[in-house]
Amino acid sequence: MTARKPLIAGNWKMFKTGPEAAETASRLKDLVSDVADVDIMVAPPFTAIAVVKELLRDSFVHVGGQDLFWEVEGAYTGQISAPMLKAAGCTHVIIGHSERRQFFEETNDSVNKKVRAALSEDLIPVVCVGESEAERESNLTSAVVQNQLEEGLAGLTSEEAQYLTVAYEPVWAIGTGKTATTEQAQEVHEFIRERLKTTYGNQVANVVRILYGGSVKPNNIGELMAMADIDGALVGGASLDADSFAAIVRF
Repeated sequence: MTARKPLIAGNWKMFKTGPEAAETASRLKDLVSDVADVDIMVAPPFTAIAVVKELLRDSFVHVGGQDLFWEVEGAYTGQISAPMLKAAGCTHVIIGHSERRQFFEETNDSVNKKVRAALSEDLIPVVCVGESEAERESNLTSAVVQNQLEEGLAGLTSEEAQYLTVAYEPVWAIGTGKTATTEQAQEVHEFIRERLKTTYGNQVANVVRILYGGSVKPNNIGELMAMADIDGALVGGASLDADSFAAIVRF
């Protein structure tokens, strides 16, 4: 275990109506009410952020957005801005998730704009990077992750970078039931840490939390968290059930 306080984040994706999200949040609040040594965050769909935030107001659980647009306001139908997330009570925002890249044409350039927008409102960006199965089989993991980091974080100062969280999510392990071995995950996490050191210095690299995302479950979280450079998890499907997510939080 590293000295960095772990962060366990739940990405609810396009699941849960307002009432369903409220029920899950209420149950989760009770289950983790005594947890103080792990930071916890859930990212509901936009329509449920307000109700979830209200239910979790007096708890240790933070609320995040699943995405944002880089402009503050304007004629951008369907988009959500950083000030809107902040006003709704969010402290974090997920940026560059592989599903955004796959289905909604997210690019490293748009990730960069969104990171800057999040930081401008003191939102913690959870910046996702990761390779596809074909890229891993072609031994391109390091090249892909490095490119995503360099372009997605381009122009950030060391002062800004210290507020980042990075999530490594091998695309081939998301929602597939496959999980990178602990050695595979640690290898990429260590690589990310080294890239951060090279760009921003040791002090920044040592405070940035690097999460693992990809079919994280109660039965594999302990082994993952035992790795030196794994500082938490970005949990998908297993975060939709409060009991399952709470078990992960209590790794």
